[in-house]
Amino acid sequence: MTDTERSLRVHAARGAAWSAVSSIILRLGSLIVGIVLARLLTPEQFGVYAVALTVQSILMTVADLGLSSDLIRSDEPEKIAPTIATLGLVSGATMTFITAATSTSLAQLMGSPEAAPAISVLAFTLVLGSISLVPYSMLMRRFQQRAMFLVGAVDFVISTTVTLTLVFLGFGVMGLAIGRVTAQIVSSTLQFFLAGVRPRYGLDRTRLKPILAFGLPIATANLLAWGLLNVDNVILARMVGVTALGYYVLAFNVSSWPMNALSQSVRAISMPYFSRAESPSSGLATVVAIGWAGALPAGGVLAVLSAPLISVLYGDKWLAAAPVLAALGVYGALRVIFDIFTGFLYARGRAQPVLWIQVLWLVALVIGMIIVIGPFGIVGAGWVHVIVAAGVVLPAYLIVLRQSGIQVMPFVRRSIWPTAAAIAAVGVAIPCAAFIDEPLLALLVGGFSAVGVYIALVWPWAWREWRRIRPER
Repeated sequence: MTDTERSLRVHAARGAAWSAVSSIILRLGSLIVGIVLARLLTPEQFGVYAVALTVQSILMTVADLGLSSDLIRSDEPEKIAPTIATLGLVSGATMTFITAATSTSLAQLMGSPEAAPAISVLAFTLVLGSISLVPYSMLMRRFQQRAMFLVGAVDFVISTTVTLTLVFLGFGVMGLAIGRVTAQIVSSTLQFFLAGVRPRYGLDRTRLKPILAFGLPIATANLLAWGLLNVDNVILARMVGVTALGYYVLAFNVSSWPMNALSQSVRAISMPYFSRAESPSSGLATVVAIGWAGALPAGGVLAVLSAPLISVLYGDKWLAAAPVLAALGVYGALRVIFDIFTGFLYARGRAQPVLWIQVLWLVALVIGMIIVIGPFGIVGAGWVHVIVAAGVVLPAYLIVLRQSGIQVMPFVRRSIWPTAAAIAAVGVAIPCAAFIDEPLLALLVGGFSAVGVYIALVWPWAWREWRRIRPER
């Protein structure tokens, strides 16, 4: 291993560690705030905000244009930064204006006219996010996850304080939207300070074409990816209403706790690591095995203990979300692996195959949702995610990876042991959920038993993996 490769591995490992710590702490904080909000708001209000947030999330992806990815992987970041800053600002400002002007139409299109004011307010996050695109990309490129943790912590404190204050004052859904915008203003400013970057704008026409040639396929793929995470919300809002959507969104959010923490840790280091590593293929199997070892048991235990978990944390009025969580826990584990595959392919400049996978995924998901939601409602929507992910998306990614010269069998061999350990852990939790009537007791006994069994079984494998990946001295 060369000194450059060793240094890159050390920085990537430190970045991943800080990203994991950040994700865990901030997700835990979000969990607590989510519990408070779920007890203050009705399922209908949750559904209305979900509609507004869906619009904002999709448009935020469009406004980025894949520019942050290009800056993270570039060999000349300082030279292309002014052009990227200008493109980002123009895109963000344009999307903010269009979104605010058409908020009523967008809300009606989504089947929730009540969401229009919140959409108008959240539109301002588009231009705010685009202003800080360069410092954000520089922090990610340098593996400065400690700084990103500080940004996330400040964002969380500001958002929580403003949101809870306004909700208690009776602002309802608008309180969540105003809290999000306020936090974005502070966090965007803080990113400039921590990255040591001054706003610089300009347009180098010689760099414009290659920037857009790389960024637009990624922006399209990211848009499709966000569509995949939100198309169910759109269809559900129109077919079964915002109250049912509120139950579904709560289940989706709960299923995303451990998965988003894992995915964020991987996403934080995959692009800068795989784009500069001398032998990125050799590290892919390791990252996949470790990601699967964390995601599968988390998703499985969430699925089995969904009813007592919902009852204890959110109250019995939200129990309709439990069957949905049982399906989405399984789906969340697969999402982590897909994020790893996507980061690797982006880093190697293979954005177009990812785009086609996203198209295939979106088409299959929309067809499945339309067929299933009518007879099976929100529970059917959850299982459509699982079936499409396992039967369509996973095979598609494996085919693309093989075409990229990556052998699939190393993934399988190195994932067998954590898979077996996760199955055993889930098997321990099943009787706890089935035969213990008290929700809190079922949750504690089932959760601790599953974690204990999994750690005991997976520990030898984890030690071997650590010895394999730790930097040579």
